[in-house]
Amino acid sequence: MWVLGSVGFSAPLVLAGLLVLPVLWWLLRAVPPAPVRRLFPGVALLIGLEDADSESDRTPWWLLLIRLAALAAMIVGFAGPVLNPEPPDPAADDLPLLIYVEDSWAAAPDWGQRMDAIGAALEQAGRAGRRVALVRASAPGRPRFQAAGNIAGTLAGISPVAWDIDLVPSLTALDELGRAQILWLSDGLARTGRAALLELFEAAGPVRVLEPPAARLALRPARFADGVVDITVLRSRAAAGARDLVVLGHGPGPQGAERELARLPLAFEGDALTASATLSLPPELRNRLTRFAIEGQASAGAVSLTDDSLRRRRVGLIGPAGLREGLELLSPLYYLNRALEPTAELIGGDIAEMIQAGADVIVLADVAAIAPATEESLREWIAKGGLLLRFAGPHLAARDKGRGLDDPLLPVRLRAGGRVVGGAMSWGAPRGLAPFPATSPFYGLAVPEEVTVSAQVLAEPDPELADLTIAALADGTPLVTRRKLGAGEVVLFHVTANAEWSNLPLSGLFVSMLERLAVSTRPERPAPEDLVGTRWAPVSVLDGFGSLHPAGALAPVPGEALAGPAGPALPPGLYTNEARRLAVNVIGADTALAAADWPARVTPQWGETTPARNLSGWLWLAALALLGIDIIAALWLTGRMPHRSGRGGRGATAALVIGALVLLAAAGTPGALRAQAGGQGEAPDDTLSEALITAAGQVTLAHILTGNAEVDQVAQAGLVGLSDELFRRTSVEPATPMGIDPETDELSVYPLIYWPIAADQKMPSPQAYRRLNAYLRAGGMLLIDTRDAQVAGFGAARTPEAQRLRVLAAPLDIPPLEPVPKDHVLTRAFYLLTDFPGRFDRGQVWVEAAPPDAEQAPGMPFRNLNDGVTPVVIGGNDWASAWAVTRDGSYMLPVGRGRAGERQREMAYRFGINLVMHVLTGNYKSDQVHVPALLERLSQ
Repeated sequence: MWVLGSVGFSAPLVLAGLLVLPVLWWLLRAVPPAPVRRLFPGVALLIGLEDADSESDRTPWWLLLIRLAALAAMIVGFAGPVLNPEPPDPAADDLPLLIYVEDSWAAAPDWGQRMDAIGAALEQAGRAGRRVALVRASAPGRPRFQAAGNIAGTLAGISPVAWDIDLVPSLTALDELGRAQILWLSDGLARTGRAALLELFEAAGPVRVLEPPAARLALRPARFADGVVDITVLRSRAAAGARDLVVLGHGPGPQGAERELARLPLAFEGDALTASATLSLPPELRNRLTRFAIEGQASAGAVSLTDDSLRRRRVGLIGPAGLREGLELLSPLYYLNRALEPTAELIGGDIAEMIQAGADVIVLADVAAIAPATEESLREWIAKGGLLLRFAGPHLAARDKGRGLDDPLLPVRLRAGGRVVGGAMSWGAPRGLAPFPATSPFYGLAVPEEVTVSAQVLAEPDPELADLTIAALADGTPLVTRRKLGAGEVVLFHVTANAEWSNLPLSGLFVSMLERLAVSTRPERPAPEDLVGTRWAPVSVLDGFGSLHPAGALAPVPGEALAGPAGPALPPGLYTNEARRLAVNVIGADTALAAADWPARVTPQWGETTPARNLSGWLWLAALALLGIDIIAALWLTGRMPHRSGRGGRGATAALVIGALVLLAAAGTPGALRAQAGGQGEAPDDTLSEALITAAGQVTLAHILTGNAEVDQVAQAGLVGLSDELFRRTSVEPATPMGIDPETDELSVYPLIYWPIAADQKMPSPQAYRRLNAYLRAGGMLLIDTRDAQVAGFGAARTPEAQRLRVLAAPLDIPPLEPVPKDHVLTRAFYLLTDFPGRFDRGQVWVEAAPPDAEQAPGMPFRNLNDGVTPVVIGGNDWASAWAVTRDGSYMLPVGRGRAGERQREMAYRFGINLVMHVLTGNYKSDQVHVPALLERLSQ
């Protein structure tokens, strides 16, 4: 590449064509040749006559200038001009390019800029014919140098990982690197092995480092202590003055949708690298919190997931009747209160009152008799996920017969009486506890030798008894048994909750056993030794941008792994072990951030250079515009266009042509073109206000501008066609659809936004994602269309659009999704539908997953689904192409063949109408589940 000032040329030899412009000027001036002047007396007879059709004897100078300018623009355009090219490095001209990317969570906030920098480097390497290799620090391997175009095609599928990275493995993977130029994209954090890796790269060739100047921000896990939640934010380097931040608490709202529940402002003081504050919340609100996040920071490090350590469980305690006052130390509830009061919210009352108060656990200490009505409600409560914890005692042992397995409020059948020291079924001495088996939730807990049992209730022998036993005495007698009941469980300690039959309640093991059963909640993370031998299944995991996704088919992890940092084998997220939930966050409680330390010889770059831009298209556009002006001027000079006679008229026309040229050049600026594209540039305030007023006053559909002119044109035409059909078939009278940019445009006035996915679409900024997430939380709907009959994120992403969707949708707060069920409101909002075709008819369509408690009313063919509107609909059937119409009302694109194609287009319109009606009417059609009850009431 030849660089001249701030402009470079990829084919500079083409500029030699500019040397022929003087020759062209001479030829255009000489052709046609000037007429020979001859004196002819007969011409005197023509004096006074006017000839309307006159021809010039030579081409005017200004027309020659326009033609030469058009030719010059074409020649320069073919020379491949590039504005602000990277200065050539003579030492690296013949070297391959190695792009090394630190793709940790710290790179996520400015990931789009990193991809733009890589794309610019690949474009420049492609023009120079250099081979390129891309190595990710999270999974380093031997570099494979190939054509730049092959690397560019894989960028859409690259995203940051959700954990910290180590640079040491890269030293081994790249130790045999030959001569190469290095482009190193740093995440800005101090890493072990950075200095050694820099020496390795400098030995290979020139090294250029790109690193953002802004500090990296992270959030430590929230900690509950002294009735408040402690929040601590970290930063990697001190900034000038204090920086204000806001930490948001998210969780399900009353309707179950994710929403903002708390907001906590913080500020860094001076050069401090940490900022802390406390948040006081009522237990009901604190129990609903699922995560904290730093506002405006789209990274996994800026998210802190919450688990049972933040949520104090509600525990109801009920003891035996008839206890005398003043004997507190003999009461079974005394020891339970002492063990649970610091870590649980204890509630009183009878069983019915505890269930109504939302108890998570109900403890019955030596309670033998339960009223039948209460027993039925208690069984239903357990089946919905409650934990019933029972302790034995004299009352339970004194019953005249055992309870059978038909009574689910005991996990096993009990023998009448009990087993005590000195009795008929006596031990010679109190028995100790056996080690906990691997299948027990207590596995890994140390059993103190001083813990002994002197009396207990016995279980009747049964083939299932061994499977139901989770703790036993040294002689194999069951000590703790458990049985599942629906989503909940019943647990029985075969000893008392006081020290009458055992000294177990006096030991720390008693509290640990209650913790393993998730009866209480500890404010601290379980100790590593307490996790030994346990297995934890992932429920949801974080991606690099801080978005939470279902874990899918990820395998359970051993409890020992949860004590270590997050990584590929332990993705950050929520893990469960039966009734206990544990959060694995990127940032630990003792983590500190430090900025990358580079030697003086290395100066990282980021915003110092302006990104390169190819000017060829602009120059070709200018050349075409100049040739158009030349045609108009030629028609005027030949008298084929009306004009005023005389020199003044021709001069005015020449001035008009030159003025049009200046206006055209001004209109060709990027900002003007963006404004003409409909929303990508900044519009005047009055125009913007009128557009917003129109959109707010009427039903207005919108589509997100992708930057791809063809995709945006089809999206606009598709929404126009759908709006026309809504006007014809329904009472909805939509306004003209609009193209919007989430970076600048107000989204709340549009009930439905169509987002077509283009493979070359740029990543929106964090500000745009904040606006989109706020739009979804406020009740708006996004129709995301990959236009390839596939859906990314729910299978193999085999198309560029599907791969791009994975990146674009990562920062969105999308709820759990499922394929549209047959009884979803979307299938009957206006038309009865069974499938949802567009230009394609084989793609799956995904909507918000139905709640787990959705039931089918008697006499109705569908369940009561989606009490509201699904915030997103994701598919790939290219609906806009099926809806699109031209200005004359004809269909823009074909769909299928013959009558089958016409039927498919009709069904596509019906799907669009159902979609809009679903947005506008919400759960109207779901309320049909109440029709039988309403008809019965009317008949009365």
